[in-house]
Amino acid sequence: MDGWADAARGAQARGAREGLSLALLEQAIALLRHRKLSVLTGAGISTESGIPDYRGPETKRRARNPIRFQEYLKSDETRARYWARSMVGWERFSKASPNIGHHALARLEAAERLTGLITQNVDRLHQRADHHDVIELHGALAEVRCLQCGTLESRDALQRRLRALNPTLLERSAELAPDGDSDLSEDALRGVRIASCLQCAGALKPNVVFFGENVAPGIVEDAYARVEKSDALLVVGSSLTVFSGYRFVRRAESLGLPIVILNLGPTRGDPHATLTLDSPAGETLDALVQALL
Repeated sequence: MDGWADAARGAQARGAREGLSLALLEQAIALLRHRKLSVLTGAGISTESGIPDYRGPETKRRARNPIRFQEYLKSDETRARYWARSMVGWERFSKASPNIGHHALARLEAAERLTGLITQNVDRLHQRADHHDVIELHGALAEVRCLQCGTLESRDALQRRLRALNPTLLERSAELAPDGDSDLSEDALRGVRIASCLQCAGALKPNVVFFGENVAPGIVEDAYARVEKSDALLVVGSSLTVFSGYRFVRRAESLGLPIVILNLGPTRGDPHATLTLDSPAGETLDALVQALL
């Protein structure tokens, strides 16, 4: 049996839904073989690295909404709550490692089978898997930006400052939440001190796109260009609920490109897809890439 088929059976054995079959994988392979691909990834590829998402199977249990840009700008209290939760969450988030799905896509890049990888994720796990050409639609939590002067600081450096200001906060245990956040009690949030910009004392913000904030036009155009240069679009681990990712499915459709969506559960893009694979990303993606290389 071919190696990809062995990997596919392994994916089924490790929890892929009944809807995933060798026949569906064969269809995906036939669609994508001999084509240069653009790839869009979302949170579903990183959940297997221990990073929660907003819209996966666990979302209803957590019942948690992302922070909104205007609220963050206007409220000192909101910023304090964010940095307290981020300080605790960063300890685990920053230690996450890329999984088999990230490594599979890096192999596709190394084989020169991609026009580019577009990610909605802010965890930089693709880069840790030695993927080099990554368009970060929403930025990355590894950097912090001053809202007043624009100075960048590494998140690790800020973490050291936050720990010095709040020496007992890390003693709190908390569940990791999406985007490096954590769930802390109201009691834990009292008296939290937040750090300011070292250059101008302005307010700091993670260098990511919050809900209600727009992706920079240049980044969007670069991502569109990668899709337009490709022969097919592969979407991995995204519900495509927000427009920032969904737009690339619509662009691929307008170009007549085959669209394959690999995601656990339905997505907004399913009506536009040539083929959907309802499965966890890692093992299934590994099987797919084995067959394509």
